[in-house]
Amino acid sequence: MNSTMIQFFHWYTDGNSQLYDQIENSADYLNDLGIDYVWFPPATKGNGGGYSVGYDPYDLFDLGEFDQKGTIPTKYGSKDQYLNAIKTLKEKNIKTIVDIVLNHKAGGDEKEKFEAIKVDENNRKKPISEVFDIESYTKFTFPGRQKKYSDFEWNFTCFSGVDFAEGQEKGIYRIINDFGKWDQMVSDEKGNYDFLMYNDIEHRNPAVREELNYWANWYQELIDFDGVRLDAVKHISFDFYKEWLQLLRANSGKNIFAVGEYWEPGQLPLLQKYIDYTEGCMSLFDSSLQHNFHTASKEGNTYDLRQIFNETLTLADPLHSVSLVDNHDTQPLQALEAPVEKWFKPIAYALILLRKDGFPCVFYPDLFGAHYVDKDKQGNDQEIFLDKVEKIEELLKARKHYAFGEQKDYFEDANCLGWVRAGNEEHAGCAVVLSNKDAYQKAMEMGKNYAGKIFYDYLGWFEDKVTIDENGWGNFPVSAGNVSVWVAED
Repeated sequence: MNSTMIQFFHWYTDGNSQLYDQIENSADYLNDLGIDYVWFPPATKGNGGGYSVGYDPYDLFDLGEFDQKGTIPTKYGSKDQYLNAIKTLKEKNIKTIVDIVLNHKAGGDEKEKFEAIKVDENNRKKPISEVFDIESYTKFTFPGRQKKYSDFEWNFTCFSGVDFAEGQEKGIYRIINDFGKWDQMVSDEKGNYDFLMYNDIEHRNPAVREELNYWANWYQELIDFDGVRLDAVKHISFDFYKEWLQLLRANSGKNIFAVGEYWEPGQLPLLQKYIDYTEGCMSLFDSSLQHNFHTASKEGNTYDLRQIFNETLTLADPLHSVSLVDNHDTQPLQALEAPVEKWFKPIAYALILLRKDGFPCVFYPDLFGAHYVDKDKQGNDQEIFLDKVEKIEELLKARKHYAFGEQKDYFEDANCLGWVRAGNEEHAGCAVVLSNKDAYQKAMEMGKNYAGKIFYDYLGWFEDKVTIDENGWGNFPVSAGNVSVWVAED
């Protein structure tokens, strides 16, 4: 299965309710490129209303339908636009991945008073106050929705901690509840990383679990999505999503694809531990591979390309790896900023699109370009232009038509990698060669069944052709700091 997904948004996606219409209008284009899954941004109403990127969820049942937080549509469009985009994708056999944010809630409707204890932000197990009463916006009544779809109201017993207390300094306040300490995490980062932001959802509360399971079922019946991207899973007890996904799949009768965001570059054992704890119920983004791409693009020709898959999920556990080049967190001016340099992006995309391992995800600006302004770390306005990746369409089409069959690697050179895909009964194969330094020629074996065949550079860099010899070998060139994909003439 050569499935490919696209993250069809970025952190600075234009507002004005345009995105869903753009997705709908792009369905034919995506289909032509061989993209099978579209990952939508969070569709629920956020605290930021029409400006919310979606990671500050207010009302899970408001998909751009109710007048809440100063707007009816979300930043991306109305509920009707959302449903129309998904319907059009389905007609083109393109599947939908929805972004699920169940770690926290933001923008409560009313304040409540309850007991809490302030904790050290760098060691959340360490109290730095006595237990005392605080007031915070923990009551969610959703007056604009008027109990349609659900009459559940959230209150302080539904949360484990908050980062706002009326009249107090900003900090992290653990709510004193029936469950004692913070929920248990896989990682002991910051002592315990249960709390991330806003009102942290208490997944051990049975009423909360019941509501989140009910909502998932409601959402699936409405949208009939094919996959979920699960936000901030490292801050949520692993047993919650295990149960949540099991029920979602059982109720829908679908083997819904799931990928979790557990962002830990260079920490492969933590990702593997999480996959073990969750019994393989979800894939994870390969944050280590993305970081290797970032590093390789910065170091240029001093980087040893043979190390590119070291300590990556794609190498260690390809069946649970979603590979990517960049995303909304790594793009310039974001907190986890680690962009891949422009020159290296075609090489990085070849490494995720044309090899057999991992489930590749294309980032919106890499296919469509992007332009935005935001503050840099010094607080100054910075204008960012992200260009469409050179030859990205050809690389995607090469995956769709030629990246099949057995793979044989030629990784003996620090500055030049090559591999061949032998093809299968329905598809011819390809030869891929890439360099981060000089121009090269790499001798590789396509197989005797290709003897006498003429190969051309599918990316169009070379006019000269390569003829496969009687033993099935060819000498495949690549220009300096570039990639070429060689395929047989029809």
